[in-house]
Amino acid sequence: MSQEIYDHANHLERALRSLPEFKQVEAAKEAIAQNAEADALFSDFVAMQEKIQGLMQSGQTPSADEQAEIQELSQKIEGNTLLKAYFDAQQHLSVYITDIERIVFAPLKDLV
Repeated sequence: MSQEIYDHANHLERALRSLPEFKQVEAAKEAIAQNAEADALFSDFVAMQEKIQGLMQSGQTPSADEQAEIQELSQKIEGNTLLKAYFDAQQHLSVYITDIERIVFAPLKDLV
């Protein structure tokens, strides 16, 4: 029985990869990688995200300058069609992920 759970998990992983929404995120990510401007903006986004997470983990909030940086970067991202397409595609995929998390973790909620 315990091996069966891993078989189900592997099946779910393959099913996720075959979703059209997953393929759209992959294609959008590839398009970003092929465009120097979009790729640089995406790298800036990832770096900013890591910086913010580090601040939050240490109990700090972004300074006014950092908040202005975030706002400026957000505007640049919104203005880039490749990045906008990527984040829109991720949003569509996240619906599945949220539903799957709810289903998978339902038994654990029963234990609380």
